[in-house]
Amino acid sequence: MNNSAKVENGNLITPILLCGCLIICVSFAIRSTFGVFQIPIAEEFGWPRMDFSFAIAIQNLAWGIGQPFFGALAERIGDRIAIILGAIIYAIGLVLSSVATTPEAHQLLEFAVGLGIAGTGFGVILAVVGRASSHKHRSMSLGIATAAGSGGQIIGPPLAEYLLGLMPWQSVFLVFAGAILLVMVTLPVFKSDYKATPQEMEETITGILRKAFGDPSFTLIFVGFFSCGYQLALITAHFPAFVTEFSEPIVRGGFIDSLGISTTSSLGAVTISLIGLANIIGTLGAGWLGTHYSRKWVLTIIYALRAIFTILFLMLPFTPFNIIWFSFAMGFLWLATVPLTSGLIGHIYGLRYMATLYGIIFFSHQLGGFIGVWLGGFLYDRTGNYDMVWWIGVGVATFSAIVHVPINEIPLGQRLRAG
Repeated sequence: MNNSAKVENGNLITPILLCGCLIICVSFAIRSTFGVFQIPIAEEFGWPRMDFSFAIAIQNLAWGIGQPFFGALAERIGDRIAIILGAIIYAIGLVLSSVATTPEAHQLLEFAVGLGIAGTGFGVILAVVGRASSHKHRSMSLGIATAAGSGGQIIGPPLAEYLLGLMPWQSVFLVFAGAILLVMVTLPVFKSDYKATPQEMEETITGILRKAFGDPSFTLIFVGFFSCGYQLALITAHFPAFVTEFSEPIVRGGFIDSLGISTTSSLGAVTISLIGLANIIGTLGAGWLGTHYSRKWVLTIIYALRAIFTILFLMLPFTPFNIIWFSFAMGFLWLATVPLTSGLIGHIYGLRYMATLYGIIFFSHQLGGFIGVWLGGFLYDRTGNYDMVWWIGVGVATFSAIVHVPINEIPLGQRLRAG
């Protein structure tokens, strides 16, 4: 069967998709726990909130810096080698972090952790999944792989909270290092037989970068992805602590009791899991919508809804119920942008260099994450609350909704041939 026939007739669920889901799930389970360590580490060493926040911010920035490099590395020497390298760097960063005792050491080592996430996260994995998927299933496959990250987010924070009850945080870091290395045993099946089209074979990485950078739509996608990173990283790093410090007692009974929530600390950990649970539905829905509707308009709606839900949350009374509904609402929109944005890149610029191009776009996401995490800690130390950083998030989400409107979704090659 030739490549075009495979593109049309491939199955949705494949070993490559399942393997990619597992790697992303474990990588994101670990990555989503750092907000849970915010208070234990800061209290052990007597650090201000900004110090460990800055370490997490550096992790997000390193993830963004590493993503295009790991994408290019995967396209040059092979996807699996790039993923193994990412897993090793991830594990080394976690092991060394377990013995770090100064803010500067944690900040330096979180750079290594961020690079490891880049090698085991969306950029490389989604490119392989996208190339291995049939044309009619590609958007849904990307949605499923992205939803696997939410699966990790459901597991990670409660697992970290549970392990912290059994062992010191240093030992938890060692457990996580072992987990990311163990999942590499699935890599033998993680290989796509995708063959580039003749037009893609003629394209060089320099040529596609020149064309992409010269396309206003690429710039708009880059700028628009910033707010996604800002909001996700802010919530992941600071929401558990934000909720833990909630001054009112938890009202037992009903839905709150059914979740096993008895303290603000457990509520803080559960919120991240609830976001992940809702996002499985939201991301799969985004994958379906990306198959049937304009991706840019779905993205516009997602960013607008993020701004609206945040405004409602800030204006309503700060109660456990409102914390939970906000977690669910943001969860539906959490990683829903990823299959749509990565799918948009593959659709407009082709699949051959999708990992590199998406990696560049993802740098904007992680730049937003760096600013969101760092600014959250900085403003908290200066003002004693997170109010201002939340309202900044409303502004950047609104801006992202606006900049997606003029994006041209027609494939770049088609536009150039027509011109």
